[in-house]
Order: sequence, then structure tokens, then C-alpha cells
Amino acid sequence: MNNPTKNIAAAFALALSLSACATFSRTPPAGTPLAEVTAKLGKPDAVYPDPAGGQVLEYRGQPMSQYQHMARIGADGRLVSYDQVLTSENFAKVQPGHWTKDDILRNFGRPAEVGRARANGFEVWSYRYKQDGVWDSFMNIYFNGRGEVHHTDITPDPLLDDRSKGV
Repeated sequence: MNNPTKNIAAAFALALSLSACATFSRTPPAGTPLAEVTAKLGKPDAVYPDPAGGQVLEYRGQPMSQYQHMARIGADGRLVSYDQVLTSENFAKVQPGHWTKDDILRNFGRPAEVGRARANGFEVWSYRYKQDGVWDSFMNIYFNGRGEVHHTDITPDPLLDDRSKGV
């Protein structure tokens, strides 16, 4: 019933296919020309100018834009970096009073939602993301009337996170 040769061949085929999956990477290496970046990643969802002379390409992810990636293209037209940007570590870099809406767009892309703060009417951009890779949350970025970051806070996603239900 059990043919050891078939079992070994099946195990070898499975190991080979898994190793091929592990070595496949959608991410082009640093230094790749812009034309090759867009050929590999596709048309970006948005493009932002970089003050250093290059540009930043936004690639929105799924589900619900929790996995946005940004490709930074240098002034020489080559890829500098390609990163998943909606992370707790990246949001911690936001500097109230120093960052503007343009800085937020270049670093995180377009928000999942835009609204107004109840207290003062300031504009609020909300980014849905997996806080620390575990909790579905919103990073809320509040702007003052000049378009500068006033403050930030994190709230649980009321639809997906039991923390907001008192469970």
C-alpha cells in the first residue's frame, strides 16, 4: 500500500515547490530603474514629488488598504526603497508641529477615511492598519488650520476589534 519511492518523490516535489515560493519576491532590488519598477509592480495608485528631487509611488494593498507600500525613487530615476508603510514604527516617526499633509502623503499614502474632529473642526485622516501586526486599528492624524500635524491617536476599529465592544 505504502510505496516509499512515491512518498519520497511527493515529499521532494512539495519541498521543491515550497522553496520556489520562498525565493519569489515581488520587490525589485534597490537601484532598479523606474521603468523596471513599474513593469514589475504595476501602475502606482498615486505619485508624490519628493523634496529631494525624486518621487514616491504609492501602491495600495488589501484588505482595506492595511498594507500600503511606497516605492521611493531617487533623483537619478532608480529605486531607493520599497516598504510596507502602515506600521506602528513608522507612525511613531510623525512629528506634530513639523510634519504637514504632504509629509503624511509621502510617508503613508492616501488615508482610508477623511473627516473632521468634533472638538475643533480640524481635519482628521484615518489609516486602517494592523497595530503591531495584531489589532485592527485606526491611526488618526489631526491637522491644524495650516495643514500641519497637530496630534495623533490610535483607536480600535469598531467593526473588527472586540476591544471597542468592552469584551
